[in-house]
Amino acid sequence: MQNILANVAVSVSELKKNPSAVLSGAGGATVAVLNHNRVMGYMVPADVYEAMIERLDDLELAQAAKARIEAGEKPVRVSLDDLIGEAEADIANGR
Repeated sequence: MQNILANVAVSVSELKKNPSAVLSGAGGATVAVLNHNRVMGYMVPADVYEAMIERLDDLELAQAAKARIEAGEKPVRVSLDDLIGEAEADIANGR
């Protein structure tokens, strides 16, 4: 038996009939989409998806930093103001 990792589940047919109603009816909860009682996918609110992506990016950066430290690379101190200034210059120059 497959686990459903959501509090709300709908069939593909139900979703096809009125996707907006399914989303609004879920009240911001994650929705499992079922086809023949098997999970085919999940629908999550935009803010939840954005938070998940941001968290994954943070984890990826942390892994890269850890790998570099373990490889013996020396950390380099930089000021946040310098980084912001470089980013603003890159944006102004279309990079």
